[in-house]
Amino acid sequence: MNDYYNPDDLSIMHELELYDTPTVTNAVATYPGNMQNCLGLYEPHGINWFTDERIRCLYPLIGPRCGFAVTCVYGIPGTGFSRLTFADILEAIDEVRGPVILAMKLHAPEKFRRKNALIGGNMMTAFKQLGVVGVVGDGPARDIEEMRPLGVQCLLTGLTAGHGLLPIEAVNVPVSLCSMDVAPLEVIHMDQNGAVKFPASRLPDVLDRVKRIAAFDAERQRRMCLSRNPAEIAGIMSGNWPKDLS
Repeated sequence: MNDYYNPDDLSIMHELELYDTPTVTNAVATYPGNMQNCLGLYEPHGINWFTDERIRCLYPLIGPRCGFAVTCVYGIPGTGFSRLTFADILEAIDEVRGPVILAMKLHAPEKFRRKNALIGGNMMTAFKQLGVVGVVGDGPARDIEEMRPLGVQCLLTGLTAGHGLLPIEAVNVPVSLCSMDVAPLEVIHMDQNGAVKFPASRLPDVLDRVKRIAAFDAERQRRMCLSRNPAEIAGIMSGNWPKDLS
């Protein structure tokens, strides 16, 4: 079970789904010099804490999703390892008390990764039944229309029509997906822009800063829309206006 589960985590994650993932990244680590609104949890450039341009959102209209990470690694035939099964992934999901973002790693050479679908309609139906609200992976998906009614957000590298045998190599180990390193039970926030991770213990801190950043940005953009003066707009962009949102 999720040993550091806090009942308040669920309401915080639901509230974070009202905000986009770029705002969450700003709260987590984008501007470490901003001591008030950025937690500075990671050095923003060199640490793998959010996804890169390779990731693709299959369902932009679903919007943001937030949950605890469960990870799994799929491989290709040849190692002879067959101890783990699909049931092991389902059990790991079922052990989490709260929404799950399933982080799926395809441990395979590039030519296999580009063609072999990591997930499709049958697997997604099973995952949703046990609490998965989002899937992020470094391989393609298939059955895009079959999965759409399930309402599970999907960030993968694209689409393909098929796959070969994909044995399961590990469940709930650290994985790296398109420049985001994820450990089991970290929090993942994801939307059409990509995904970001952070420790579950920082959920209240992230929400607090996300609210302040969103309010500040909305007011900044409102003020810029009222001006056509370059110097004034530059000043507003840099925050040189009365800060009544602190």
